[in-house]
Amino acid sequence: MSETGDKKEVLAKAYREHEQALLKRSFYKISNRDLADDLVQTTFLKTWEYLLRHKQIDSIRGFLFHVLNRLIIDEYRKEKQDSLDSLLETGFQIALDDSEKLFDQIDGKAAMLLIPLLGDKYEKVVSMRFQEEMTIKEIAEATQQSNNTVVVQIHRGVDKLAILIKVDKKNFSPSSL
Repeated sequence: MSETGDKKEVLAKAYREHEQALLKRSFYKISNRDLADDLVQTTFLKTWEYLLRHKQIDSIRGFLFHVLNRLIIDEYRKEKQDSLDSLLETGFQIALDDSEKLFDQIDGKAAMLLIPLLGDKYEKVVSMRFQEEMTIKEIAEATQQSNNTVVVQIHRGVDKLAILIKVDKKNFSPSSL
């Protein structure tokens, strides 16, 4: 019998003995029967190609599982690319701007419009902090107050602003507060 015939026998015997174990391993890792079958068939194809190029394989079972594991890893890597492609095919479009970011900007602009309703005590420090982007120290120097007093006033002003925003969202008149 020729050398190629011997290699065919080795591969046929390996197929009979190890195909089910390879299939179980592949299905366990991939969870897709058709893809698991394809990976096992590709494993035997790659093993055949290796046998044609080289003389022999010392441990055919170990070699088969090694090839299968490499194919599974390749499939995991490829699956990430496919999942984005399949999303795009189903009509998914990548947003260039987050809607949350847009809503935050709108809420921020609404908050800026409500700052004058805070009253003199809080309006000044809150507008200095958030509209003019001044530091606590700069605000304290400008208002001739301590840093602690400025922080407390900003905190209370922001709390009051949050109440005004909630009231405004409910279409309730802020003047009724």
